[in-house]
Amino acid sequence: MMPSEMAERISLMIVAGEASGDAHAASLVRALRERAPQTRFHFFGATGREMRAAGVESTVRSDDLSILGLAEIGRALPRFWRAYSALKSEAVSAAPDAVVLIDWPDFNLKLARALHRKGTRVIYYISPQLWAWRSHRVRSLRRNVDLLFTILPFEKEWYAARGVHQVEFVGHPLAGEVQASMSREEFCKRHQLERARPIVSLLPGSRHKELQRILPHMLEAARLLSQKRGDIQFVLALAPTRPRAEAEALINIARKVSLTWPQTLRVVENETREALAVSDAAAITSGTATLEAALLNVPQVIVYKESLINWHILGSLITTAHYGLPNLIAGERLATELIQNDLTAERLAEELLALLDEERNREFRSRLSEATIKLGTGGASLRAADAVLRAVREWKQSD
Repeated sequence: MMPSEMAERISLMIVAGEASGDAHAASLVRALRERAPQTRFHFFGATGREMRAAGVESTVRSDDLSILGLAEIGRALPRFWRAYSALKSEAVSAAPDAVVLIDWPDFNLKLARALHRKGTRVIYYISPQLWAWRSHRVRSLRRNVDLLFTILPFEKEWYAARGVHQVEFVGHPLAGEVQASMSREEFCKRHQLERARPIVSLLPGSRHKELQRILPHMLEAARLLSQKRGDIQFVLALAPTRPRAEAEALINIARKVSLTWPQTLRVVENETREALAVSDAAAITSGTATLEAALLNVPQVIVYKESLINWHILGSLITTAHYGLPNLIAGERLATELIQNDLTAERLAEELLALLDEERNREFRSRLSEATIKLGTGGASLRAADAVLRAVREWKQSD
């Protein structure tokens, strides 16, 4: 028998729906190959751009399934159903050694239930934030998930208290990984900014509806803030999923109705971390970007705004005291949260101005450092890969 024929073979179906989940899944795939270089892997499932680049075969493409809001969900239900059916059918026919579900709980918990009933081993990476809302779903997770990886330090204890014991804390995948590719001097030169003047970054989110609802408030806050301090430079950092033309259309609308405008407003693409790294303060839509900013030690204001109907229905289900990840990790209201009706241009401008105070800025950065150390110092993807390999090998021996 040739050596290549004796190589271990592992087949994994991996399912991610959001851009952040796609990135974490791709890191996990690379870590698995690093930890087991002689193993012949077969990866397939629901893929985004980064997973495909990592060599994961597409049963379905998840790029078009990242939506926001009840109306959007209603219109997209046929697409979700087709994706769900395709993945379930492929899992039955391909019989992977395990399915690895990444975040995306509304979709993945249903898929876990269907596949676990058919005997498929289920691993859940980036555990659902059930401690924040819809905690009753922990029963489904307890029944249908064989191994759960948590990435926030308090989650393992929370799940254990509710009878979920097949849990490993692997650390956050972003810990030790969030770095900028250029210095402040390089960034400023690239975008014609003055290094000595304060920089405030605006991150309006990765979804179309987020941009529509949040960016106008950010732009008006920038206008108001520039009236108070004319030396401030603004950087609008676009998520990879948002086209530049979409943001520029909203900027043009704002400029037409304003008698004054910030002296400096730059739009940057695919440089979110670089923009954050040079920022003296930032306004950030609630999500993964708030954690990236925290890991880069950036004082921030966390913002979010939903449609009235979505907020009425979904907002009432949220039980946690904080929305922003930095605040959840710190266990206190470290960053101001301007959510729904609290998000006004006036309040946002006021909070950003306060963060530019040297003493408050310095204190904020110190407290961020204390909070984010809880996430670990890196290597989460490698620890998750080790746990996946260990579990899969044990299951294959016992079957």
